[in-house]
Amino acid sequence: MTTTRPTQTVLPDAAPPAPARPRTKPAEVRLDELMAAAERLFLDQGVEATTVSDITALAGVAKGTFYHYFPSKHEMLAALAARYTARFLASLETAVGLCMPHDWEGRLRAWVQANVATYLATWRLHDIVYTQHRRSIGIGIDSADNPDKNAILAQLGAILAGGAAAGAWPLPQPRLAALMIYSAVHGVTDDAIAAQLDDSSAFAADVAAACLRMLGR
Repeated sequence: MTTTRPTQTVLPDAAPPAPARPRTKPAEVRLDELMAAAERLFLDQGVEATTVSDITALAGVAKGTFYHYFPSKHEMLAALAARYTARFLASLETAVGLCMPHDWEGRLRAWVQANVATYLATWRLHDIVYTQHRRSIGIGIDSADNPDKNAILAQLGAILAGGAAAGAWPLPQPRLAALMIYSAVHGVTDDAIAAQLDDSSAFAADVAAACLRMLGR
């Protein structure tokens, strides 16, 4: 007689437990969220009208988290200014980096056009984080020891010096040339802001051409 054995059901191995989610976000994420919330509120309602409670509520953190990073709104504003300048510099560097290494005229043209476009797109935040700003100066206050302004000038100066070394233009006074171009670019862009210019492409190209003519190109 044949005995039929009962069929055994083979169960699959149990899936490994999902990794536990971190209870808190990384510090750099928290900091970025705080700064993003403050930036949005400062743009929407102004610095004076924005409270620390407003910032922490929008960021979804406790007040203690804010004071862990910043003693006050003043220090947060300084951090926002540093971040603004870093992003401004990065946008110019990206534009210049698209040019051939020895195309000095193209690199200067790209720097100027990116400067105009970035400034036009971000001037409201610029004027918030630089509360001592004078409209005719551009980034930061007009101070010889202003690191933000000097960082922009150093970036421009490197292009001018490289072009001079390659014979693209004469440069008897590098610092003076950099200051003149810097001030000219921001001065005329301020005028475009006041005129509520919508499309900056042709305007930026004209500004770049004018700067090259200043160098005898």
